[in-house]
Parts: sequence; C-alpha cells; structure tokens
Amino acid sequence: MNIYTKYLQSILLGISLMACSQTENKVNQNSTITADNIADEISKQVKHYPSEKIYTLGYSNDKCYFEMFVDGIKLTKAFNKALGNTAVEINHVLFKSGKHTISYKMYPLGKSKEYDEVFNMLVEDTDLEFDLKSYDLKNEKAPDTDYITYSLPKKKQEIAKGYTKEKFVGAGKTFYEGSFDVTIDVPYNSESPFKNAQDLRKMNKNELETKLLKKYKEVWNIYQNKEYDNIAKLEYNSLKDLYVSTYESKEVINKNINILFKEMYKSSSFKMQPIEKYKIEFFADGKLAALMLDTDDNRLRGNTALWAKVNYDGGTRGIFLNRYFYIPEGKNEFMAY
Repeated sequence: MNIYTKYLQSILLGISLMACSQTENKVNQNSTITADNIADEISKQVKHYPSEKIYTLGYSNDKCYFEMFVDGIKLTKAFNKALGNTAVEINHVLFKSGKHTISYKMYPLGKSKEYDEVFNMLVEDTDLEFDLKSYDLKNEKAPDTDYITYSLPKKKQEIAKGYTKEKFVGAGKTFYEGSFDVTIDVPYNSESPFKNAQDLRKMNKNELETKLLKKYKEVWNIYQNKEYDNIAKLEYNSLKDLYVSTYESKEVINKNINILFKEMYKSSSFKMQPIEKYKIEFFADGKLAALMLDTDDNRLRGNTALWAKVNYDGGTRGIFLNRYFYIPEGKNEFMAY
C-alpha cells in the first residue's frame, strides 16, 4: 500500500454551504510555498539512511471505541467497529529519537452491529491492547522487530472460592484514558513547528473560541475558493513531516500531491461543509487546538469541523481537512499544522 493510499484512508470516509469571500486570503506561514513547488520543496527535505525504520502501532479492541495519540498528537481513531485489530504507522508524529508517550481515550460502544446489547458504559470485559513494532525499508527480508505490548489495567475479582477473573478497572465508566511510554530510535531529527508554541489552555476560553473560529472561517474560505497556493502553504508542514519521516521518493511525492490537488481540491464537486456543532479540544500539551465535530455519528466523530464532500473513486465521500492550530511564543495569530 503506497503512502498516498494510506494518507487518503486517513481523510476519506463514505458518507446550506457557508457564503464565502472571493478576496484571496493571506496566509501567515510558508510564504515561499506554492501549489507548483510544494512537492519539490518537500522532496528537498527528504534524506535517506542505511536503516529506514517504519514504526507501527497495532491495536485490538473489543466493546469500546477509542482514540490514540503520540505525545499528545492525534494519531488515529476507531469509531467504526465494536471489535477488531489492525496497525497504523506512527513515523509522521515522531520528530526525533527518544522517549515518547502513547496515550488513549476510550468510550462506550453504545449500539453496534456486532452485539445485540447496548453498552452505555465500559464493561468488565472491555478490552484494548497495543503492540509496537517496526520494519526496515532497507532490509525488507528481515522480520518485524517487536518492542512492547500494552494491555489495559485489570484487577482480579474473586467469583468463588479459589476462582478469580480479571475485570477492567474502568468498568462502569463512560470515559477512560491511559498512557504508556516507549523509547524509539529514528535516523532523522525534525523540529515540529509548534515546539515553542503557547499553551492555549491558559487563554480565556471565550477569547480562544472567538479567535479560533475566525481562523477556521479564513481557512474554510481558502479551500472553498480553491486558493491552491494558500492551501499548499497551510499543508506544507504536515505533508513535509509525513514524507520526511517515511523516507519517500521524489516520484511518489510528486504523484501523491498531484492527485491531492488535481483530483481532490480542483474537482468541481469539492464543497466545504458548514462549521457547526463543534467543541474545542487541545493537543500536544495545549500547544495545538482544534474545533472538533461534536457528534454521535461514528462516520464523523474524532475529526475537526473543517471538512468537505467530494466525488471521488466512484462515490461522494467526506474529506477531513484535519488542520490543528497553534500560536508561536511572542506572536498573536494562529498558524496551521
């Protein structure tokens, strides 16, 4: 599976537009980046090494939904199945070697196709397990390397004399979160653009929401008005981190970005959806903030309020433009990641 396919899977789901200004917006970041040069500028940052490890975080879950984070940055979400197992690559949220914190947030299953019972709380046999592995792009014949397996904390409960069973410690709750640390070695050393950002949790909540909503509307208009150079400026940092961390070739980067812009953003069917029913959430120890969709619709949960619909690959799909926002120290305006 190529990296663009994986990228698309992260933003596509099968499922009164706002009025927009025709005046082009100014973007306060990546001033030299355009839709024409973004692929080349990213390719210049990619380096190759004797060993090019791709780290994967596998998970299996039963009777719960959950979200996963690395160092407080949203990695993925699972609101689509009551039980299952798979793995996701995590290099794009690893900026350097060292200790990293993997955390998770768990939610009750509610109604599901897999169970007749409705689970309004986490239950005794709710289960969630993670395993960290890697494979080396420069040594494809080598087996995967296993690092750590993590299971939910459980306590033993005596059922009868001499007989006990394990019970999830979060049973009876409507929310549970936990974390564990891992040490990871990568050959590159990047610096996130929000490394020295302000802690947005310390801002006045009303002031933050007003300021953040204003920024969302600006970005909404950029996508709706098809301001391709400005879209490139907004997306450069996150796309660069994706391709640098996966050691991608110039050919693949060019192909994938061409598809993203020409087949998605330039499509006549591309329509931004209203910014509504949202809540503010913080990430990366308060350095990032986003307006997240506040919904029980499992097709939409866990995404930001910045999204569009587009006809792609044989149907109308949701494309989630999950931008997160930060304010650098000493500055007053939001920037996008």
